[in-house]
Amino acid sequence: MAVANNNEIEKRLWSAADELRANSKLKSSEYSVPVLGLIFLRYADTKFAQAEQELEAQSQESTRRRRTLSKLDYQARGVLYIPSEARWSRLMELPESENIGKAINDAMRAIEAENDDLRDVLPKTYNRLDNQVLFNLLKNFNSVPMTIEGDAFGKIYEYFLGNFAMTEGQRGGEFFTPTAIVKLIVEIIEPFRGKIYDPACGSGGMFVQSARFRDEHRSGPQDVISIYGQERVAETVRLCKMNLAVHGLSGDIRQGNSYYEDPHNAPGMFDFMMANPPFNVNNIDKERIKDDTARFPLGMPRVDNGNYLWIQLFYSSLSAPSTDRSGGRAGFVMANSASDARQSELDIRQRLIQDGAVDVMVAVGGNFFYTVTLPCTLWFLDKSKGGTDREDTVLFLDARNIYQQIDRAHRDFTPGQIDFLASLVRLYRGEDLNGYQFAPDDLNLTVPQVEQLTQIFEGCRYEDVAGLCKVATRHEIAAQGWSLNPGRYVGVAERAADDFDFAERLTELNEELEILNSEARKLEEQIAENVSLIIAGGNI
Repeated sequence: MAVANNNEIEKRLWSAADELRANSKLKSSEYSVPVLGLIFLRYADTKFAQAEQELEAQSQESTRRRRTLSKLDYQARGVLYIPSEARWSRLMELPESENIGKAINDAMRAIEAENDDLRDVLPKTYNRLDNQVLFNLLKNFNSVPMTIEGDAFGKIYEYFLGNFAMTEGQRGGEFFTPTAIVKLIVEIIEPFRGKIYDPACGSGGMFVQSARFRDEHRSGPQDVISIYGQERVAETVRLCKMNLAVHGLSGDIRQGNSYYEDPHNAPGMFDFMMANPPFNVNNIDKERIKDDTARFPLGMPRVDNGNYLWIQLFYSSLSAPSTDRSGGRAGFVMANSASDARQSELDIRQRLIQDGAVDVMVAVGGNFFYTVTLPCTLWFLDKSKGGTDREDTVLFLDARNIYQQIDRAHRDFTPGQIDFLASLVRLYRGEDLNGYQFAPDDLNLTVPQVEQLTQIFEGCRYEDVAGLCKVATRHEIAAQGWSLNPGRYVGVAERAADDFDFAERLTELNEELEILNSEARKLEEQIAENVSLIIAGGNI
């Protein structure tokens, strides 16, 4: 089915869900989970029906008589077993006078009883909803054609997660990271096989995209990924398990506060780590974790801020290189302020850079997230850099001018933009470009940048491009006060004589001003520290 049709289906289903909002007394935070539960049930039932048809055909061919199919037959195909009392067709046969809420609750319990990964996971609060509203909701959701191709149901599920994140504001951001950001992280860390960990996993989008990446790029029997996650809120843990199940995945997802609890014994355990942690969290009890040098090997930051606790959790969870295993890679979202943070955080960042683990830094513009408008930075660590040409370097990418505008307040990356940024990283690493063809149409590049990049991709050899990308050595980074802010390194793009955009140039000047202001603040801090030392020494 064409993408346009999938988009129409998404909008039609969202309109149906919006009817529930308009005709119930529930807040979006209350009706979102029941709606997602119905999307889950519709998808799971469709996959079950497809598997049932294929299995029956195979059974007749192999035995010349139909044998009774068992739950194990479906589980062997990675399909959830849906008992007869939970089938979507049975729900659709219910008359309006029936207690539909109770019937849906019973269907969810029946599915949980047959699938261990879903025990106590599915929503069972449908009796709180008006019977007529539920009847209409089922009828509207039934409009999704059974012949829909590929993972379109999974994409619809993600569409609902994203829309609920927007309607729920800050709370929505706790469980959903925009798919475009997730895809870029996955394309850069390349999780072909191994153990994947997210200690702030939300609804599990990082895991879903990792599985897609593996399926799209490699499909050998050795390419198996194992999923491990942790999330503080019980409801979000259930949402993650539903999201994994709706995409045919399973994983070990635990509830727990990642600052204090480590149910997966994470240090050194994981081949890949991905996360979008909460930024700038205050009031963390550092006394409880100050002696946990396995998870926080670079020391406790003295500021009341959790950013560098997260960074250390990600760093320490990666496996070290060995004779039979590459070192682990991490990709995560972080507040821009962490790239230039001072005092004890600077000391931790310096040690991380000197260790050689920092591989790539990507600056992303504002309005990518549903809950905040601020820009962010993507950090990429790689414990396999030792002994390579990249051992002493970091690649800085400034992607703030690369985006597509979704609406007045929201942006994301196009597939072509994601491929472009990931291909620059692959050139830097000396990897295969997987057939990538440079197409500058939606990249918002200057004429000189396009000309230079055309030559770079034709020659399959990385070069720095002013205003876009720069490989900096540790010596150069030290000269910048151990900053990991891409804007400090990539410079300003060259322009042709007739290639002038006033608004863009004003933005560039403003960014340069921000850097100068940041340097001025650092000088102020240094002067204040020196004055304090002089006063303490009695020399004034």
